[in-house]
Amino acid sequence: MTTFTLPGLSAPAEIRVDRHGVPHLRAASQDDVFRVQGFNAARDRLWQLDLWRKRGLGLLAADFGPGYLAQDRAARLFLYRGDMEAEWAAYGHPLTRNIVEAFVAGLNAYVALTLERPDLLPPEFAALGTRPAAWAPEDVVRIRSHALVRNVASEVARAQVLARADAETDALRKGLSPPHATMPLGDLEPAHWPDDLLDVVRLATAPVGFDPARLAATRDAAWAWTRVDAQGNVGRQRVAENPEPAGDGSNAWAVAPSRSATGRPILASDPHRAYALPALRYVVHLTAPGLDVIGAGEPALPGISIGHNGKAAFGLTIAPFDQEDLFVLDVDPGDPDRFRFDGGWAPIERVHERIPVRGEADEPVTLGFTRHGPVICEDRATAKAFAVRTVWSEPGAGAYLGSLAYLDAATPEAFGAALRHWSAPSVNQVYADVTGRVAWFTAGKAPIRPNWDGLLPVPGDGRYAWAGFHDGGDLPSRIDPGAGFVYSANEMNLPEEYPAEARKLGFEWHEPWRARRIRTVLAHQPQHAPADSQRLQGDDVSEPALRLAHLAATLAAPADAEARRAIALLETFDGHLHEGSASAALVEVFWVHHLRPALLHALVPDPETRRLLPPGDLQALLDRLETPRPPLDRAARDALVERTLAAAWRDCAARLGPDPPAWAWGRLHHALFAHPLGPRDFTGHDVGPLPMPGAGPCVIHAEYDPATFRMTHGASFRMVLDVGDWDAGVFVNAPGQSGHPASPHYADHAEPWARRAYRPLLYSRAAVDAATETVITLVPGGDGA
Repeated sequence: MTTFTLPGLSAPAEIRVDRHGVPHLRAASQDDVFRVQGFNAARDRLWQLDLWRKRGLGLLAADFGPGYLAQDRAARLFLYRGDMEAEWAAYGHPLTRNIVEAFVAGLNAYVALTLERPDLLPPEFAALGTRPAAWAPEDVVRIRSHALVRNVASEVARAQVLARADAETDALRKGLSPPHATMPLGDLEPAHWPDDLLDVVRLATAPVGFDPARLAATRDAAWAWTRVDAQGNVGRQRVAENPEPAGDGSNAWAVAPSRSATGRPILASDPHRAYALPALRYVVHLTAPGLDVIGAGEPALPGISIGHNGKAAFGLTIAPFDQEDLFVLDVDPGDPDRFRFDGGWAPIERVHERIPVRGEADEPVTLGFTRHGPVICEDRATAKAFAVRTVWSEPGAGAYLGSLAYLDAATPEAFGAALRHWSAPSVNQVYADVTGRVAWFTAGKAPIRPNWDGLLPVPGDGRYAWAGFHDGGDLPSRIDPGAGFVYSANEMNLPEEYPAEARKLGFEWHEPWRARRIRTVLAHQPQHAPADSQRLQGDDVSEPALRLAHLAATLAAPADAEARRAIALLETFDGHLHEGSASAALVEVFWVHHLRPALLHALVPDPETRRLLPPGDLQALLDRLETPRPPLDRAARDALVERTLAAAWRDCAARLGPDPPAWAWGRLHHALFAHPLGPRDFTGHDVGPLPMPGAGPCVIHAEYDPATFRMTHGASFRMVLDVGDWDAGVFVNAPGQSGHPASPHYADHAEPWARRAYRPLLYSRAAVDAATETVITLVPGGDGA
């Protein structure tokens, strides 16, 4: 047993860590338990937390040198700069500020403890010669740029495609749903926009990398580190393709007792984000009078967002509402501090700040802000500036902190009422409770655009402006549906009767594959068991891959011998992208490396337009293959498929050897949780590589980098709950719960996660006590600030 003093506690508290790495926190009051949560988060994730804060506040250069100045400046543009009283009041819980203050006090207590006990510091601090810094409560909520909002990058790409081609071409990049005719582009002339237009936005949302050249960058070269690739890596060179944001997703469903094998609701949730080490999510159990919640949140936030409270369970996915817009400003050529607005001029407010730089003088920077939001790019040559309007600037838009309002919900009505305060990210929430009720809600700030659709940039001259936000009660929801289940996989799920065209919540949803598979499986299981939910979370069926195999089978007597061999192998393909499958390897290599780029080249000959399209809208591209029409008629289509199929066969032989029975998808497709400091002798702390099934269209949602086949996005956290039989709940959080390389829980979830296994999510006092491995006692004392 270990004992620490935690200032501000009203009574002794304890942290009981079970054999699966879950900390169970027990305290005498709710203020105490949130204080303990902050202390415990720092105990397990201090390096991650410190980096999260410094990235979000624009303080990286102070630790890592001039190579981080551009990223610091970008982050500062998107900090919340509004009224803090309005901010604290916006989250729907009357004690939000108190809770955050207690959490930060606990976190800071651990940071202070490391000054006395340097042995408690994770090794990353010593490797880079840095120290963790103390937090202010405002830091938790002012940092916005880690949240998921959309769709500025798509607006710019659409404008550029429409300037060169047409809406049908743009649909190959991203289809719209429900069907919608985009407003005309107008005279914005995107061909003349700067190439670096979105660099600041991408920098503000990029993770922190530790390229040795960047760490060694001099002041003179500092501002070259502005380019961000599709994987979020910051560099000095522009990438060849337009780096669209990666495909974050999520799955969640809740099955009513009428369709459950246990007679209780079953709830499953597996949020998808970029794979990272440590994991983005952190599982914790908070117990105090009036509070007993367990589940996953982000380690920098108090409370949880996915889990249960002993009465009700909840999970979430992203609902792709359009929460940001790009405004194009006409700047006064004689005065760059004002732009044309409403027949006159409006100011660009200049804010002057100084960014600390390690070992050097501070760097002065100037930030521009307008009534439309921060200025991300200024082109003096054309007298244009570009500003981003985003919900990040609104009170209450700290990501996921709105979950505090529903931690005690026990009915779907109370849960839905709590979600009225939710801002960002926009989400689907699924709910189930011990009385047998299930529900689905959407939540998030959805801007009202009276005279445009949000799909293209608009002039900033006053003709276009947000007119507030849709009331949370006007967003779609379902309580106790007749089907006996609810589900979400980021698909277009607005009900048929919903006035989608009038309210314009968004038109860029995820493709339907995961949702279609989930619905099919749930609808065909009249008695769904928790084990069925586990299997469904790991489901590797790919409808697009199966359709591609069927397409190959339609070729009539191909002349190419290798194409014939490929067709013969794909005849056995059942749609499962299993890690041991040879046909899965072939069909993925066929599509990603051969057929898709060749198809885009055939449909869009202009290279400048084509570079804006990848990876492309899979649904639209499949449609063009399955229903050929000029410029790709059936004969040309068949020739294209045969040629690329033969090339894929040769490619697989080169990658996997000459013996096709030995080919396996998992020999290419893999997970690797790489330590961010790998180049600095931390490669021994990498976790993986691990052979993995699936791909982006599968329920398992195993997105990967086509160049390396390394997984980039998916579900590192999975949870399945038999609602009411709480100790039967299971979860996995890869690669592990702890961010400290010396911890036994640093990588202990990686192997079971890779083989789609789970760990118990224990809840009852008896079960937790029986599984406890470590007890940490916290006692009051010292300064309670």
